[in-house]
Amino acid sequence: MNIKEEVLKRFLRYIAIDTQSDPKSDTYPSTAKQLTLLQMLRDELLEMGLTDASIDHYGYVTATLPATQGYGDKPIVGFIAHVDTSPDMKGSDIRPQIIENYTGEDIRLNDQLVMSVSDFPELSFFKGHTLITTDGTTLLGADDKAGIAEIMTAVSWLLHHPEIPHGAIRIGFTPDEEIGGGVDHFDVTAFGAQFAYTVDGGFEGELEYENFNAASARITIQGRNIHPGYAKDKMINALEAACQFNNLLPSCQRPEHTEGYEGFFHLTSLNGTVEEAVMEYIIRDHSRELFEQKKKLMEETISFLNRRYGEQVFELTLKDQYYNMREQVAPHPELIDKACQAMEASGVTPIIRPIRGGTDGSRLSYMGLPCPNLFAGGMNFHGKYEYCSLNSMEKATLTLVHLCKLWAQ
Repeated sequence: MNIKEEVLKRFLRYIAIDTQSDPKSDTYPSTAKQLTLLQMLRDELLEMGLTDASIDHYGYVTATLPATQGYGDKPIVGFIAHVDTSPDMKGSDIRPQIIENYTGEDIRLNDQLVMSVSDFPELSFFKGHTLITTDGTTLLGADDKAGIAEIMTAVSWLLHHPEIPHGAIRIGFTPDEEIGGGVDHFDVTAFGAQFAYTVDGGFEGELEYENFNAASARITIQGRNIHPGYAKDKMINALEAACQFNNLLPSCQRPEHTEGYEGFFHLTSLNGTVEEAVMEYIIRDHSRELFEQKKKLMEETISFLNRRYGEQVFELTLKDQYYNMREQVAPHPELIDKACQAMEASGVTPIIRPIRGGTDGSRLSYMGLPCPNLFAGGMNFHGKYEYCSLNSMEKATLTLVHLCKLWAQ
């Protein structure tokens, strides 16, 4: 069995299936087409010999790779990845391009579109790698079908090499991660793992166990539409009021001006008329204290504007989404230590950095399953410039194999 060949074959098979999720749907999964891949994965796991592989009525696929003889008392560890792709970009009719022995030059995706090294300087790291890119008309789906292919290939490798010692390994594939619903119905107790890893990261060597605290904010503004010729001291223009609200938030705390551990307010949509407007924000910060301060600032700003415009003109709905997994993972340093050792054994230099986002693992960690995130080898997720390194995917697969061995020691 050749790991690089198998992980490529699986990856190309999985990205051929459109699994885009839909944030406007009221079903779970949000799109029925995700079940096509989920059912395929269940069937492939059964064909491998994982006899308990199943799919439940929510679409979750789970299976167990039994412990090798004499290692049944070792901790049960899980590997988790999501099947859905982002709603931000077309995810059907994907036509991947394979570039062997990448030379480090600009990459032409199609007649009109070039992925340049000047725009994406991290491409220089991948010189000599085999790259898989889009054709510039769709996303690629490496988020997170690279992770799925790596988990499946690691399971296949361990089955082909029964001499490798490992405890029981639990496998989980989820829908709807991209729209924040990946573990809405996930049964941690039934999953039965003591620890887990999501395989949903990007650049080779990334190991993440810190993420944003996250909230959403919805602001409705009730204006008062008066004929503009007679509007003096009477009109309340909801659109103008919306702009004033946004301008009262610190401009230096917007995504385009932040990095590392810095949080932000991000206006994601503004729709309306003079009579009524609706604003949607996401609020993010790694620090729980600063996160709470950001929410409080929003509330105080709403109160200030209601005093100015009149009570009930502005209405704010805040909703916490997830929290920084560090609080749940840090008490288990062996999770990080073993991940670093597994990467090094696979020829990878670990890069521990915070996630400027979230994963299924951030919520699972607060549901009782500490769950850091491992690299999968994809880059530029959610858009037409997405690409993946086959060399990094091979190393990610080896990292999973070494992790299984380390947890058996």
